[in-house]
Amino acid sequence: MLSAQNAEVVRATLPVVGAAIGDITPIFYRRMFAAHPELERDLFNRGNQAQGDQQRALAGAIAAYASLLVSDNVAEPGDLLSRIANKHASLGILADQYDIVHKHLFEAIVEVLGDAVTPEVAAAWDEVYWDMAKALVTMETQLYLDSGVDPGQVWQQLTIRKRVQESPDTVSFALALPDDSPLPPARPGQYVSVAVRLPDGARQIRQYSLTRAPQRAYWGITVKAIPEMSNPDGGIIPEGEVSNFLHRNMFEGDELTVSRAFGDLLLDDTTAPLLFISAGIGCTPIIGMLHYLTRTESDRLVTVLHADRAPSRHAHRRELSELVERLPGARVHHWYEDLGVRPASDTTRAGRIDLTDVDVAPDSQVYLCGPLPFMEAVRAALIEREVPERNVHYEVFGPDKWLPQ
Repeated sequence: MLSAQNAEVVRATLPVVGAAIGDITPIFYRRMFAAHPELERDLFNRGNQAQGDQQRALAGAIAAYASLLVSDNVAEPGDLLSRIANKHASLGILADQYDIVHKHLFEAIVEVLGDAVTPEVAAAWDEVYWDMAKALVTMETQLYLDSGVDPGQVWQQLTIRKRVQESPDTVSFALALPDDSPLPPARPGQYVSVAVRLPDGARQIRQYSLTRAPQRAYWGITVKAIPEMSNPDGGIIPEGEVSNFLHRNMFEGDELTVSRAFGDLLLDDTTAPLLFISAGIGCTPIIGMLHYLTRTESDRLVTVLHADRAPSRHAHRRELSELVERLPGARVHHWYEDLGVRPASDTTRAGRIDLTDVDVAPDSQVYLCGPLPFMEAVRAALIEREVPERNVHYEVFGPDKWLPQ
């Protein structure tokens, strides 16, 4: 925690720093990548950098953490840090890399705020940074220990045993160790990082939820090919580098560099009712949790709600229905923007997810996964239904924009 003196300085300067953080972070990344181009080439997501998503995520993390440190009657920042620490561990981040970030971040702060960064202000925000960094290093060290690896040594070579076209733009891969020995433990809801060497020599890393994660046999991941798109300003967002590389180049017998399993979206292991709500490729962690529930012959009350563009675009559609059928206390509802010639029914409807007619038990543990606007809308609807915020868990694909907890 911050010293009393520095807490007062941070509290007083938080509005100014918070307002400028969006200007600070692009300068920070530009400085850091100029000094360490290998970080942009081989560690950071180039697509998120180009779109500004990574900058906004860092800004949100710093502002949120500083606010928690100086606010009264708020929860400890452990939940916020846990998501970051798991992501870092899946990338193999090391403690000394925080020194690099510190140097270039504070140079950027001085460049933007100028004379407003007095020695007192610099000392206070320095303490914020190192408080956050030390907490993250502690968490990451424990995650490496729990995974049975030395810090940063998370990578392993896995062989693609099976490739399945799940929908026009999604492919699933079954991954195993080359000698088919047991895979490291993984928990339902976790993800792995996949690192690929692209044609220009860059090593790019992306995270994919585990759709199957028994402690033996194989892991399953599903990859959606991200197409080139137009943004609201009329510019072009390039196609996903890694997703399209995997679609076009990786087949049975090929090897992939894959991390150990990480992630804090872990399935609640009580007897409480479960409510799974997903959209699009957000179904993947839900599929992983349903596999676990069927494997353990769970009799919990499970409600699955999924939204997609059309039945033909719904990855794992048949698998989802089969898993629900195998659980005595489970039911599933679908919403599709385009039903085609399929008639609507009690369980398959046109349009977007609507919780109005869905029976939501007040003690349900809720798991959300999908685009951020989708999750924000569903979360608001759940709160209106008096579902406690602490019971709503979520997973974000890409940089976390800090959906309120």
